[in-house]
Amino acid sequence: MIKLVDTYRLLLPIFVGWLLCSCIEPFETEFEDFEDAFVVDATITNEMKRQEIILTRTFKFQDEEVPTEVGARIMVKTDTGEEFIFEETDFGKYISNVSFSAVPDKDYQLLIASRNGEEYSSEPMRLPQASTIDTLYANRVTSDFGEEGIGVFINTSNPSEDSNFYRYEYEETYKVIAPRWNPKELEVVEGVFTDSIIIVPRSLDERVCYPTNVSNRFILTDTDDFDTGIVTNFMVKFIEQNNFITTHRYSILVRQFVHSMETYNFLETLNEFSISESVFSETQPGFLEGNITAEDNPSEKVLGFFDVAAVSEKRIFFGYRDFFPTERLPEYIEPCVENAPAIGLVDLIRWDLVKYIEVNDGIIPGGGPFITVPEVCGDCTVLGTSVVPDFWIE
Repeated sequence: MIKLVDTYRLLLPIFVGWLLCSCIEPFETEFEDFEDAFVVDATITNEMKRQEIILTRTFKFQDEEVPTEVGARIMVKTDTGEEFIFEETDFGKYISNVSFSAVPDKDYQLLIASRNGEEYSSEPMRLPQASTIDTLYANRVTSDFGEEGIGVFINTSNPSEDSNFYRYEYEETYKVIAPRWNPKELEVVEGVFTDSIIIVPRSLDERVCYPTNVSNRFILTDTDDFDTGIVTNFMVKFIEQNNFITTHRYSILVRQFVHSMETYNFLETLNEFSISESVFSETQPGFLEGNITAEDNPSEKVLGFFDVAAVSEKRIFFGYRDFFPTERLPEYIEPCVENAPAIGLVDLIRWDLVKYIEVNDGIIPGGGPFITVPEVCGDCTVLGTSVVPDFWIE
C-alpha cells in the first residue's frame, strides 16, 4: 500500500543537500559548505495499521545512497496519555509495535531520541475532518497541450465543510501481454571447446504480467477559497493516448489525504522546489522549515514534517477500447524488430537480451541460425510481476 513516505522519500532527500546551502551564486554540482542534518518523514493516519516513520540524513548530489538514521528511539504520544512505541525494522525504517489509528479531538506529538542521545520533538498535530471520495472516474480528454488521452478524475464532498486541503497519490497496475512470446526459448550449453545453443520449452509465466507504478510527486488541491470542502472534477492522472499501459486492461487506486493548512503549505513548497527551473535558478531557496525541532539546540536544522492525515481510497478499472473503440492500439513499449544475430548470440542469450522467435530458414538472409526479438517483446517480466494481483478483475 502506498504511503506518504513513498512519495516524500522520492522528493525530500533529493533537495535537502542543497536546501541547507542557500546562496545567490549559480548552481554547482558540489557544495563546499554542505551541512549534515536530520531528516524526518513521519505521517500517521486514521487507518488502523502499524504506522511507519523514516529517518535519514541529508546527502550530497554525488552520493549514491541516502544515509539512514539507525538506532533511534521513537514514540508518538497523545494529550490524553497514550503512548505508541516504534521499533526499527530496517535501516532507518521504524514501525509502531502495535496497530493504531489517529482519532479526532486528540493531539499527537512525535518524540525522537537519536542514537547519539539528541532529542527531537514535533508540534502537536490533530487529525483533520475526514472526507471520503465520492466518485473516481475516467474520461477521454484533451490535455492543455492539445494531446488526446484519458484523464482520471475525482469528486469529493464534505458535509462539514471543514476539510479544505487535499493531497492525492496513486498506484497504477496494468496488464501486459508480451506481443512476441514464444513457448520455446534458446539455452546455452557449455562445451569443452565451444558452447552450443539448443531450443527448450519455456514458462507461461513470462507471457502475461501486471506491472505497477506509483505516483512520484505531490498532487495537491485546496478548496479554501470556496470554503466548501468540495473537490469537483479534479484530474489526478492523465494518460496519453499512445501510452501502451491501457492497451489490455488498466487499474488505478487513488488515495486521498486530508491535511492541515500547515502540512499543505509545507508540501506545496516542497513541490515548488522539485521544479527543475527552481532547482537550477541563480537564487537558491533557503532552509525549508518543518514542525520538528531539536530539544537541546533549537537552532539545529531539522528537515521534515510530522503529520496526522485522514485517508480514503477508491479503485477503478478500464481499458483503451473503452475510450478509443476504433482507433489503432498504442505501440508496445519497444519496437519488436526481428533480428538474426550472426555473432555474439551466446552472450545475448546469457545476458537475457533477446528472446527466440523461430529458426532462420533463409528468412533473414546472411543472418544467424535463429531469429530473435528484444527481451521485453517476448518476456513481460522485464516490466513487472506475472503474479495476478489479489484485487484484479477482468
